[in-house]
Order: sequence, then structure tokens, then C-alpha cells
Amino acid sequence: MVNLNVSLSGLALDNPVMNASGTFGYGYELAQRMDIQKMGAIVLKTATLEPRDGNPNPRIAECASGMLNSIGLQNPGVDAIIEKELPRLSRAYSKKVIASVAGNTVSEYVAVAKRFDAVDQIGLLELNISCPNVEAGGMVFGVDEEAASELVQAVKAEVQKPVYVKLTPNVTDIVKIAQTVEAAGADGLVLINTLKGMRIDVRRRQPFLGGVTGGLSGPAIFPIALRMVYEVYQATALPIIGVGGIHDVASALEMVLAGASAIQVGAADLPHPETWLRIVEDLPALLEQNKFASFEDAIGAAHDDVTRKAHQ
Repeated sequence: MVNLNVSLSGLALDNPVMNASGTFGYGYELAQRMDIQKMGAIVLKTATLEPRDGNPNPRIAECASGMLNSIGLQNPGVDAIIEKELPRLSRAYSKKVIASVAGNTVSEYVAVAKRFDAVDQIGLLELNISCPNVEAGGMVFGVDEEAASELVQAVKAEVQKPVYVKLTPNVTDIVKIAQTVEAAGADGLVLINTLKGMRIDVRRRQPFLGGVTGGLSGPAIFPIALRMVYEVYQATALPIIGVGGIHDVASALEMVLAGASAIQVGAADLPHPETWLRIVEDLPALLEQNKFASFEDAIGAAHDDVTRKAHQ
């Protein structure tokens, strides 16, 4: 069987498959239904310094090839997550987990990151600078090169764990943002978050979502995510976690060939929570069929040898 092991900035994973933040709760909720221990890493819901109620209802709208969400980073706050949610998860999942970090200001991001950095259960920090569903913070950093650089430098100065930055596709040139956070000291990248969109309720003649706009996810955004991973892989030397519209093992492998060292499954897991598990189980056979001796051999294989060597 093809080896699925991969390392992300020193964090060893027995397979490259994760959930996207916000689509899997805190992990333990599904432990009675499936063996979550088979997931390479679990990504927590995004945490902020203080509890957040999130956006008004309705928060979900269906689309032809995906869905819109406008959750608004609802969470109980970083301290409650550490004190209550992580112990529950540890009883069902023994591997390191990834903490998703957000804030309205640089100091809030730093405070949340420092709290998670002190927790042994956390193996890696994901800075969410890409959420399109909050009024402050989030994309303020994700669309501004100077702000993104300042944020990454500030967090890196205060933590020891690897810091990956989740980028928004809602920019003119995602490559420039990626290069900016690389220069600022980021250890890796997560591409991409949702695309900003909306639906209108024809009967009411008003936006369907309570927050007016939301983030589009699902198969509709996969070609965009794939293109962005491919371009950023060519332009940086950072490891990339690919996310956005992955819905089966074939799309997962496409993302890896484009340059992703690991993948996250998001919207596909909501109607079919076992999607990630099928990818874990089916990936070795698909790699073998395509003549790869290991998972790591497939990373960036759609690029030339010179480009791939920059990532080794």
C-alpha cells in the first residue's frame, strides 16, 4: 500500500486529509458515528479572544453547485475551547490538532495564538485572515499586504508552533499576498477560503442571508482553488494545505498535483460527513494507479522539476 505519511513544518501526519475549519465542530461530535482517529489532523472551529454570537439567521443558503454560509465565526471564545472542547476531543482523538485563530486586531490575534501555543494538544496554528462574513478583522488583514505582514510578524514573534496563514480568494492577486506572508515569516499557507457571494429571496425581495452576503463553498469553487494553489506553489517555497471544493478522492489528488502538501474537506462533509473518510481510504489505490510510490511523490507533480525542487 502507498505510504500516506507527510510532514507539515515538522508536524508529522499519518495521512494528509483534514477537515476545513468550521465544518467539523470540535471533532468529538462525530466520534460515535465514525472513527475520527483516521483523520490526519482535525482543524478546530475558528477561535476569537471573546465569545462571538455570530451573524443573524438565516445563515445558510443553497446554490446549484455549493452553498453560501454566513456563520460569522460563532464560537465560545478561546479559553472555553481550551478548557472544555479540547479535553472532550482528546478522549476520541489522540493526534495533534490544528487551531484556527482570528481576531479584530493584531493584539487579539496574538493573544489567541499565545493561548493555543501553550497547549500541547495543538500541533499547528492556522491564522484565519480570510473570513468574508465578519464586519471587522478577518479579510481586513487578508486583502492588505501591509496589514497581513504586520500580523504574521507579530504572531510569529510570540509563538513557537508553526504558523500557517489561510488566504482569501477575494483579492486581485493572491500570489502577492502569499509572497508577503512568506516574507513575514509564515511557515505555510492554507488556500483558499470561501468566495463572497449572495442570494436574493424573490418573494421577500430581500437578501436571503441574515448577514446579506456569505461565503460560497462547494464544487463550484474547486477550479478557482486549484488554480490558486497551482500559482502560489510556483511563486513561493512554502508548504500549502489545499482546500476549496474538494469532494472526492479524484479532486483531492488534483489538489495535491497542483502543489498541496495536505488537503482539507469542507462543504462536502456537511451533507455527507464520511467524505473525508472515503478519501483517506481510496487515496492509496489512486496513487498506486498513477504510479506514485508515496503520497509525497505526488505533491506538485503537475509542475516541472525546477519548481518542485524549490519545495524540497
